[in-house]
Parts: sequence; C-alpha cells; structure tokens
Amino acid sequence: MKFRRQQAIGPFVVDFYCAAASLVVEIDGLTHVGRGAQDDHRTEYLQRRGLRVVRSTNDEVLGDVDAVAEDIARQAGAGS
Repeated sequence: MKFRRQQAIGPFVVDFYCAAASLVVEIDGLTHVGRGAQDDHRTEYLQRRGLRVVRSTNDEVLGDVDAVAEDIARQAGAGS
C-alpha cells in the first residue's frame, strides 16, 4: 500500500491517505483534546466522499504500533 502524508482532501489535510484503498489514517495527539465535534465533522466529511477513516491516538501508536498497523492493514483490505 502506498500512503501519502499530509494530503489535502477538500478543506482538510489528513495525516495519511491511501488512494487505492480509499483510506484515511488520522493519528490524534494532544491537539485533538476537546475537539471531538470538529473531528466528528471532519470524519463525516471524508466518509461522505467514500473514504474510510481510521483513527488512532499517539498513545496507541507508541504503545503498540504493530496492533495499529494491523488495524490499518485490515481496514485497507476491507474494500478489496
């Protein structure tokens, strides 16, 4: 899978985007605390455009990167 980093999609810049899988991966850090409604709006926007959105926290990535990678791979294959 080929991912593009910091990809513009409409008015948003997503962390990672895989066009072949129609998949967006967002890694949520401290800047996302208290932004639940804004993140929900962003996710809904992306989903309306036919994209799947996978969200993980920085803590999840740092704590078990293999599990996060497996989840991303699983989600990328869900549409195949």
